[in-house]
Amino acid sequence: MSDSAAVDLDPEDRKILTLARSARARNGVPEGAAVRDETGRTYVAGSVRLPSLPLSALRTAVAMAFASGAKALEAAAVVTEAASLPAEDLAAVRDLGGPGTKVFRAGPDGAVAAVETV
Repeated sequence: MSDSAAVDLDPEDRKILTLARSARARNGVPEGAAVRDETGRTYVAGSVRLPSLPLSALRTAVAMAFASGAKALEAAAVVTEAASLPAEDLAAVRDLGGPGTKVFRAGPDGAVAAVETV
């Protein structure tokens, strides 16, 4: 993990952070997430809180990418108030993205709090 002072975001990483923040705000959910696949396509999701289907925003975005034919992920971003991401979320990114995929965790203001490499 690294702190936000050490994070240098390229324009594509800024884009997925902005999309994740927008999904959270637009849907009024606790988390927003976005992932970028190997072709540069992005998939955006918010938390799902159905009684029969509770999913984090990140797992939902990964599922959307996979269901749309993505073969790999380049990066992922989550906007949340949580101090850390669940192991299941990071595992989902690793499953599709492979080792070395970066996951940016940002607060509601969009400031990057941590970067994890899965």
